Amino acid sequence: MTPARSLHVVFCWHMHQPDYRDAQGTYRFPWTYLHACKDYVDMVAHLEENPLARAVFNFVPVLVEQLDDYAEQFRTRQFRDPLLWALATPDLKTLALADRHSILDQCFRLDPEHMLNPFPAYRRLFDLWQFIRQDAAEMGDYLSVQYLADLLVWYHLAWTGETLRRKSATIQKLMAKGSGFSAADRLALLDCLGATVAGLLPRYQALAQAGRIELSSTPYQHPIAPLLLDFRAAQDGLPDAPLPESPQYPGGKERVQWQLRQALASHRQHFSAPPRGIWPAEGGVSAEFVELLGDEGLQWTASGEGVLGRSLHHSFPDRSPAQGRAAYLYGAYRSTPQGPHLFFRDDSLSDRIGFDYKTWSGHDAATDFVQRLEAIWRDTEDQPAPVVSVILDGENAWEYYPYNGYYFLSELYRLLSNHPHIQLCTFADYVRDHGDTAKALPKLAAGSWVYGNFSTWIGDPAKNRAWDLLCHAKEAVDRKIGSFSVERQEAIRQQLARCEGSDWFWWFGDYNPGDAVRDFDGLYRDHLRQLYDLLEQPAPAELDQAISHGGGSAEAGGTMRRGHT
Repeated sequence: MTPARSLHVVFCWHMHQPDYRDAQGTYRFPWTYLHACKDYVDMVAHLEENPLARAVFNFVPVLVEQLDDYAEQFRTRQFRDPLLWALATPDLKTLALADRHSILDQCFRLDPEHMLNPFPAYRRLFDLWQFIRQDAAEMGDYLSVQYLADLLVWYHLAWTGETLRRKSATIQKLMAKGSGFSAADRLALLDCLGATVAGLLPRYQALAQAGRIELSSTPYQHPIAPLLLDFRAAQDGLPDAPLPESPQYPGGKERVQWQLRQALASHRQHFSAPPRGIWPAEGGVSAEFVELLGDEGLQWTASGEGVLGRSLHHSFPDRSPAQGRAAYLYGAYRSTPQGPHLFFRDDSLSDRIGFDYKTWSGHDAATDFVQRLEAIWRDTEDQPAPVVSVILDGENAWEYYPYNGYYFLSELYRLLSNHPHIQLCTFADYVRDHGDTAKALPKLAAGSWVYGNFSTWIGDPAKNRAWDLLCHAKEAVDRKIGSFSVERQEAIRQQLARCEGSDWFWWFGDYNPGDAVRDFDGLYRDHLRQLYDLLEQPAPAELDQAISHGGGSAEAGGTMRRGHT
């Protein structure tokens, strides 16, 4: 009897937050910890509750290290996260006016439809704030200590995920109380959240050791590696893209190798084994970068659908265009016979989860998704082992879903785990079982999952200026680093890595919201100043000037992009 033909489906959920710590180690924005309590907890819980589900979870090393740091903050009660520090302050009367302003600035920065309006007590705090802020200069005098206590508690309750709310008696008790939270209530909340964060990475590691999930990694501080290697990679997808004034990033290959090797060491330290695959920052690939991955023994990497289309055109310019995406998208590739396997995400399916299904009922959205997979299964009947890659953030999408996506994800995993023709797997599973079906892709195009190019990170005047500032700093590093101790040299390399992260360049541009651009712009320039401080060299005056001001209204607050327009 011929075995039933299966369509393999890989969900790769990308877990990432930039390093928000300033020179004093204070967390400027609390998002790392909040996503940990909401999205990372929910994502692992769905896999724990469904033994047949499989997925890849990609943890960026800088995120893992920040989670370690948060666990230590909870253990010692020495909080560097300003909102947790305020939550833990025994007597809120002691808060300075600047601290009150900071609490009010941060504690309403979330999606109101799904994270504020569902909670009447939290909404009342917001309505009062809307009235008080008409006279912002005096707001600290109008708002009571009890208001601040309730606001801090509700903000953290709103950022707990659905699975934690369903399982934690502490969270349920506080949400039922609604207002008038005492210092004891705040301490109970801290204890609950601290235990949740401390237990998070062990839960993922346990599933990985049981073979139910795969844990992959990304170069250490999430840099766009192809651009560090060669700015001209930007012109592969956009030939007329303006480039920075600096001809190249100095010593880019050495820096990419350092970022990659740091990631492999960090992953081995935290999860007791090296990763078998790399989801490069933003799916950014180039032939030179993939060669470096192969040199480190990685089995697979992945990018976006647009990169595959251009790669096929470069590799086979005389071949007739494929009739439909099913003819080329749902398979593995290799650019060299011994190189890593290459997977390319289905932009349409990934974007439906990231952007479209948030307004659907969970059941309807999951059913629609499965039906689209069934159509792909029918369209790939002539292929020996078709595979669909669905790759997107494991955090940012869910705050725009009702109940943090709980009903959608539960139903989706249930339907797929029991489907007769669809098999959930990981990239490593697929390479092990079907790696020999990979097709040759001699000329890999340079690009990312966003539009298939690098326009999100380079080519805009503000983005190019940010690159030039970084290049100038790197030149200073190269001149001075040899004159310092081994310990100081390592601190310089670590600080340089923070400045090389992709998120700074993501946010520069007038199409992004002004508040977010202001925050990232300021922190990026602060990181560069800290780098000059480590070099014992005055920071250039140009770092005092804002790079970008923003002012747009990008979809999903600018935290996500669609893979295609």
